Amino acid sequence: MKHVSLLIAALAALSPMPALAARCAGPVCNMDRLAPWFAKLATARRGRGPAVHILQIGDSHTAGDAVTGAWRDLLQGRYGAGGRGVLAPGKPYDGYITRGVTATMSTGWTIGATFGKNAAAPRPPLGVSGFSMVANRPDATMALRADSSGTMFDRFVLCAIAGPNAGSVTVSFDGAEPSRIDFTTADVRPLCRSVTTETPHASVSIAAEFPGLVLTSWATFRGGNGGVVLSNVGVVGSQLQHFARTDDMVISEEMNAYLPDLIVLAFGTNEGFSPKFDALAYETTLRGQISRLQRLSGGVPILLLGAPDALTRNAALRGNAPGLPLECEVAPAFLAPAVPRDAMVQPLPGATTAAPKGPLFAPPALADVRRIQRQVAGDMGLAYWDWQSRMGGPCTARDWVQRPVPLMRADYVHFKSGGGQEIARLLQADLDAAMASAR
Repeated sequence: MKHVSLLIAALAALSPMPALAARCAGPVCNMDRLAPWFAKLATARRGRGPAVHILQIGDSHTAGDAVTGAWRDLLQGRYGAGGRGVLAPGKPYDGYITRGVTATMSTGWTIGATFGKNAAAPRPPLGVSGFSMVANRPDATMALRADSSGTMFDRFVLCAIAGPNAGSVTVSFDGAEPSRIDFTTADVRPLCRSVTTETPHASVSIAAEFPGLVLTSWATFRGGNGGVVLSNVGVVGSQLQHFARTDDMVISEEMNAYLPDLIVLAFGTNEGFSPKFDALAYETTLRGQISRLQRLSGGVPILLLGAPDALTRNAALRGNAPGLPLECEVAPAFLAPAVPRDAMVQPLPGATTAAPKGPLFAPPALADVRRIQRQVAGDMGLAYWDWQSRMGGPCTARDWVQRPVPLMRADYVHFKSGGGQEIARLLQADLDAAMASAR
């Protein structure tokens, strides 16, 4: 046995040692992994080189565009505007926000989504936007209009599922005589078509030729003067596991058409607020989707945003993961202790139906989400930004809501425009410092 042990030890000594994982500590880490993006950004000032494209994928924090919109304004004010970027086709839900452009859509479209009421299987193929539109009639239309000269465009991209029966789409810029984009192919496959014009346009409208055409995304860009494009594609209420419902072939085709220079991944709040959090399943999903995006994008740098500070009064979330919730407000003396969410509670005699509000706390799962995000960033060598820490740390959401001019909404989760501006400023300050140190 001694000889066997010595042989094993000798073989182990000859085997290459695994590379040590990059350590991820502090509010930011591994920012050196963004060096390719920093290099492109350095040449993106107004009139110099092609526009630099940031693609942020996430949940309602991304979809609402309070943070991404403020970050876009900051970057485009400094480097110039390269267009509005990638959007979900049409208007996929009521209250859909498209800062900088206005989207309209006729009736005659069926919506598919990664999450929510339109996510039931069978779903149409889905790409980076998280939504698809299926034409139900040949005259179904949709349009985009620039809200200012800064979002006018000279390149329009439309991504669809091509095939023998897909047909064409008629396209009209600024109401002029329409042209056609043909999605007829021998085989069924994702296909992105791009139309570049000599002069910028303020609007584009499209109409499907045949029912059954599936659109997965569209985009507008402005070329020739450098600048930055920041595309925000988010699905309200979604988790990263829902993004996994998207189609590899669609995303690969869209990545080739949209050519992002930086991918920002911004999920975690909804996972932390889920009724029952499975840490192992989440970590598996996070690692898998990061690897998938790296593969489908051809190795574009990824910036992982940790979940922001967020709070709730929902007592049912106190036990959504092992450990204790983080208390951010002392419970009033007249409140009864929290009970398990599956317990039956009988009302007190004479009690009114309006129960007093419970104290603010952070569900224990939210801390687990951030811990796993940081660990995965370290293991995979990803750039990581600790959103909660840069806001001010635990319980900051309480202070941001209760300021004389609130930075967060009263749900202690979502951000007002002032909060979005502050987060964008903090994020860009850290990126500027990392960019300076990389020179």
